[in-house]
Amino acid sequence: MIRIAVIVFIGALAISFGVTALTVSPWWWLVALLCAGIAGVGTYDLLQKRHSVLRNYPVLGHIRFMLESIRPELQQYFIERNYDGRPFDRDVRSLVYQRAKGTEAEIAFGTERNVYAEGYEYFESSMRPRPVPTEQPRVRIGGPDCTKPYDMALLNVSAMSFGSLSANAVLALNRGAALGGFAHDTGEGGMSEYHLRHGGDLVWEIGTGYFGCRTADGGFDRARFAAKAAHDNVKCVSLKLSQGAKPGIGGVLPGEKVTAEIARVREVPEGKTVISPPYHQVFDTPRELIRFIAEMRELSGGKPVGFKLCVGSRREFLAVCKAMIEEGTAPDFIIVDGAEGGTGAAPLEFADHLGSPLTEGLITVHNALVGAGLRDRIKIGASGKVATGADIVKRMLQGADFTNAARAMMFAIGCIQAQSCHTNTCPAGVATQDPRRSRALDVDDKSARVHRFQSATVNSALQIIASLGVSEPAELRPNMLRRRVDPVTVRSYAELYDWLTPGQLLIEPPEAWAADWKAADPESFTV
Repeated sequence: MIRIAVIVFIGALAISFGVTALTVSPWWWLVALLCAGIAGVGTYDLLQKRHSVLRNYPVLGHIRFMLESIRPELQQYFIERNYDGRPFDRDVRSLVYQRAKGTEAEIAFGTERNVYAEGYEYFESSMRPRPVPTEQPRVRIGGPDCTKPYDMALLNVSAMSFGSLSANAVLALNRGAALGGFAHDTGEGGMSEYHLRHGGDLVWEIGTGYFGCRTADGGFDRARFAAKAAHDNVKCVSLKLSQGAKPGIGGVLPGEKVTAEIARVREVPEGKTVISPPYHQVFDTPRELIRFIAEMRELSGGKPVGFKLCVGSRREFLAVCKAMIEEGTAPDFIIVDGAEGGTGAAPLEFADHLGSPLTEGLITVHNALVGAGLRDRIKIGASGKVATGADIVKRMLQGADFTNAARAMMFAIGCIQAQSCHTNTCPAGVATQDPRRSRALDVDDKSARVHRFQSATVNSALQIIASLGVSEPAELRPNMLRRRVDPVTVRSYAELYDWLTPGQLLIEPPEAWAADWKAADPESFTV
């Protein structure tokens, strides 16, 4: 390998210059010691396992950490950007790194945020906090038609495919999930041996390409699906309808990342760009969608089956709710993906301008299910820039039962947000199929980081919940989260949004929902 050869060469130069210093002039010791120092640092970088960047870029990689240490100017740049801007807030990214490493520290001298700025949100703390639970709670996933329910953690690994991520990245995430007892969503790219090797609980995601269970012409293969869904590691099945960062278009995997192994897992030609269709072939109407969900649950042997979407038209989702009522069956869970969610392969216009942000999408889905009398049989997951305990609590206050994190989990395994996911040149070995880069990611070290991050973040959420004066997530209410709407006005989420009562849409829809509920048609997605 070039990097090893270079370091060996520099070491040889150090020896050579040392000999010259002994035989010609002692001034050559300066050059000899410099070369020896470089060779020593390079050797250490290659052997250490904590930093993938240093393993891939010995010696030179330290420049990146030196620049990162210049905190005041760079940090202020990120702080001043809206939290929902495209880059992750630097404070949040640093917090993820600290928790993953087990080095989380307290912050001195108060918040850097402008607490009087429009849009600032905070929780309503209680004068009578409750004791923090000693065990992390679980959410039972499985409605009346499910015979093999699953107990989901409050924070899980969100959908990221093998192919988009390297084999070592998938191994680290899955082993971390196994260590912590939380779920790992496979993403739509199929279920590989790396998802199965360490025995972590899996949510097998099926996208429009039906990778891993597709026919020769790209359709859905029921026999292949049933065989793989029967695997003990598969705890739930998720049908992907749309994705937060790019609703309305399918996934893209560049041809240079479609190795022979990826092609085998996805059942596609090697070396050719893989583009998933924007829509499913197996259904055309809300009613057919619900029937297909029921069929998938039967084929899986009774395991929980749900779907994921980035909410667009409220009327379309209400049509799905009507289909559930008329068909007498429903998904076991729905994952709401916010438009602020990230991906390495989304057009800029889609990432910035399509789909509902997670807050609006989540509240819409929760209220629609409540109003249709379906909420008690369907659990809701939330994904989209979930990275902290406060994020978890915020999403549960807005209607979620559990949350998923993608980018935060990537940070935990070493992602430095180089934004080169689509180029196959990820410097940390996370989002690449280049074996020379991906082997720098040490699975044992990074899986421990995933475990520590998830555990610390859920514990933080539980501490926040206790500080609100309640004992468990089910007791959270919208009035506990407040938003400053102008410099002198603060409103709770109970005041900012309409919250439907159970069955309200079936009895007397409120004026704001009446037109959409009336127009919603279980026979058509057309708005």
